[in-house]
Amino acid sequence: MTLAFSKEMVRKAISAHSAVGLICCALLYLICASGTAIVLYEEWQRFEQLDAPEMNEIEPGSVQRGIENVLASEESGPATTHLYVHLPTKDLPRTTITTDTQAVHIDGQGDIVVPEENAWAEFLLALHYRLNLPAVFGMTLVGLFGAMIVALTISGVVAHPRIFRDAFRLRARRADDVATLDWHNRLAVWTLPFALAISLTGAMIGLFYVSGSALAAAAYGGDSGAALAPVFGDEPEEDTASGPIPNVVPALAFMEREYPDVEPYYVILHDPGTAGQHIQIVAEHPRRLIFGEYYGFSADGAFRGTVGLADGTVGQQLSASTYNLHFGNFGGLPVKIAYIVFGLALTIVVATGTFIWLDKRERRGKVSTRLRAAWWGLVVGVPAGMAATLIARIAIGNAAPFVPIFWIVCLGAVAIWLFRAMPSRRNRAKESALPAE
Repeated sequence: MTLAFSKEMVRKAISAHSAVGLICCALLYLICASGTAIVLYEEWQRFEQLDAPEMNEIEPGSVQRGIENVLASEESGPATTHLYVHLPTKDLPRTTITTDTQAVHIDGQGDIVVPEENAWAEFLLALHYRLNLPAVFGMTLVGLFGAMIVALTISGVVAHPRIFRDAFRLRARRADDVATLDWHNRLAVWTLPFALAISLTGAMIGLFYVSGSALAAAAYGGDSGAALAPVFGDEPEEDTASGPIPNVVPALAFMEREYPDVEPYYVILHDPGTAGQHIQIVAEHPRRLIFGEYYGFSADGAFRGTVGLADGTVGQQLSASTYNLHFGNFGGLPVKIAYIVFGLALTIVVATGTFIWLDKRERRGKVSTRLRAAWWGLVVGVPAGMAATLIARIAIGNAAPFVPIFWIVCLGAVAIWLFRAMPSRRNRAKESALPAE
């Protein structure tokens, strides 16, 4: 059976096919560009709220007073299920308490000072982590694009046998597409280990979230906590009967006494104010890639044990190491600078890769005027959109509509470049004689 399609239908199908390919490249470019920006996540938070109290350390008694003050401020509302205390760290020397309904900074005495206002940094993180989409869809997509970068990196090496021999051959002064090709290949070689590490960990983070949700739905009746318990530990049985506010002072004192070589940076209260409440302290292990180990305590500060992220199974340690390796949260400022440099290089590799594809299309006689214009608009629009949201944060404040602003600026840039590429009447007849996109 033969299907007959009109030339116009075929032309539109080819155009749609090219557009879909361009959209995939656009999302890949967006992920790389936003990932480079989010390396400075803690620094962006400090920049957003310069008036927040800062300290190098805080006494356990002040942490306890801060918890009591925050819980007292919520007595008239619904009880929070979790309370998080971010302890001062080198990158973010602030003490912040977060509940289900609020987040506040406290001072060195445990008094509430100001609400936390870091909506722009959170916007950047969500843009990279899930493209501002619902978590399941966004993280699935980002995970798949991480796997795509792995495939592109490996296939690029295989497709260019001389890529390592020509690692320092750069004809940057050429005015034609040879310079673009050289920049693409050289940066791809120089960033190869970084690209593989970032893409593999990105795929693991995104697809781990999805696979965990699927496993929970299939085997644990939708209980994601139970599905992830073999890696991150399980939750004790809930007991909603009323109980006193948990005491974190002995727990923090125990950590200082028994584990002096680790650095606690998070205190988590599960179901505070109930009989089933318990405490977890997350502590960083110096010279390890893991984001930390969970140390469990009862409500009165009695030690219950660890989860095993530092010394458990290989799978647990690997899972706990992907986050820091992906976001560059180890080694301090020098590592962050290196991640920014390599992230910018990887972003350029993605951008120039699309230009190379467009050049090949034109050498085959296929006009790429609109596709090239759309790509230029996107390349300019993404950083312009992020800059516009930062300006909005400064001008409007924490409540600025960052997501609409970003996408309006980004798509507006694409529209402007497409408008500029519209052929004049004199050239339309000449362009229509060539094969369509």
